Amino acid sequence: MNTDQLCGLLAEPSRLRTYSAVVLGATTPDQVAGATGLSGATVGKALQKLIKSGLITAAPALQADEDAFKNAVRAQRPSWTPLDDDPERDAVLKAFIRDGRLTHFPTHPEKLQVVLEHIATTFEPGRDYPEPEVNELLNRWHPDHAALRRELVEAELLARTDSIYRRD
Repeated sequence: MNTDQLCGLLAEPSRLRTYSAVVLGATTPDQVAGATGLSGATVGKALQKLIKSGLITAAPALQADEDAFKNAVRAQRPSWTPLDDDPERDAVLKAFIRDGRLTHFPTHPEKLQVVLEHIATTFEPGRDYPEPEVNELLNRWHPDHAALRRELVEAELLARTDSIYRRD
């Protein structure tokens, strides 16, 4: 079951309440009705749909598939494409870069260097970049493009001469 199917199944309040009651320990339709305040007929219809989908099993007692959410998310999670061939560097990058954006600056100098070296590959070696273009490219990585630009220059990954930047 994928996340859309799961959400669609539980979008109906009676099914959500029924599933919740079973997760919390109700093992019979009567217990579900008592816990939710729903009529027996409403609980019966909700259970029928939940059992048919596999979200609840009925024998020997009602039991919820509590792993359904975790499994649905895992099934739809895109596979991780390494950002670096070196597993140690990739682990550092994975900790600080999400969806092509720098989440926060590393505080450890070694980790910061790995991140900066990765971001520096945004720039073609030997090409001159005016400061507004540098800002635009770095803003794609992090909203504080000025701090990122300064870090790249201090790490000597970008050279600056009269507001023109170059990666050698």
